[in-house]
Amino acid sequence: MVTNPVARHSEEITVDECLQLLKTKSLGRLAYVVSGKPRMRPLNYGVHQGSVVFRIGYGELLDEVHQRQVVFEVDHGEREARAGWSVIVHGIAEEIWRFDDLSLAREMGLQPWAPGNRDHYVRIVPTAITGRRVG
Repeated sequence: MVTNPVARHSEEITVDECLQLLKTKSLGRLAYVVSGKPRMRPLNYGVHQGSVVFRIGYGELLDEVHQRQVVFEVDHGEREARAGWSVIVHGIAEEIWRFDDLSLAREMGLQPWAPGNRDHYVRIVPTAITGRRVG
């Protein structure tokens, strides 16, 4: 058995720190279920008033996630240090409809990386936010 000479530890991250860590990144993974099968998509995102916000086009993905439970995960790792963190947001995805919410979301300046018309703003209203740090 090989042992690591560097002591490793793992710790939970508070919700407030999770939200701060989410703000340091711009790419995460959206996980959802369609017809009993899990799916995952990478998305660029922003954080607005405690919710994860992203932009998508009208169509299949919007239909698959709107008003459904989803999970959004963001992580960061440092290979040489064997350290990193992961934040998971559980919640309900909903299209942003209200004018004032939509106006604030637009002010975020969130620009989709994927090509195409992505003019629908979606937020994940969190039901739980968890995080873990290793290293």
